[in-house]
Amino acid sequence: MNKKPYIIAFLFFIIDLISKQIISHVLSLQESITIIKNFFYISYTKNTGAAWSILKDQRLLLLILTVFVLFIINKQLKKENLTKIENYSYGLIIGGILGNFFDRLIYGYVIDFLDFKIFGYDYPIFNFADSFIVVGIILLIIIEIRKERNDRNSSRR
Repeated sequence: MNKKPYIIAFLFFIIDLISKQIISHVLSLQESITIIKNFFYISYTKNTGAAWSILKDQRLLLLILTVFVLFIINKQLKKENLTKIENYSYGLIIGGILGNFFDRLIYGYVIDFLDFKIFGYDYPIFNFADSFIVVGIILLIIIEIRKERNDRNSSRR
């Protein structure tokens, strides 16, 4: 079994955990610090839902879904021979999922603090775990697109 994605996941989980601990100890709930005026703020909030607060106050459902997704990812990892970038991609995703899972399990909510206002749109506040998941998924999509393109090109020859 390839342990690399899990080692990478653990490192990203720790980064997320430390960042949330710092925020929750430095700021009061709903407190905000301006980093770049009208663009980027550190704002301490609690999210009882998933992305964009969907499934708000559905803690048990979100915990069950998380375990299910981790099970599916783990099953997929056992089937594949991963490249270095795929190891990092899955590590990012698993680490991010575990970061938010930990918060939900221990606190009943997820600690969010990255607050952007982009072209006047106040983007929902998120955390490093969310970023890790999104970046990991984007990397996997790019990898799959490249694989399909390479397969098509090699079948034409």
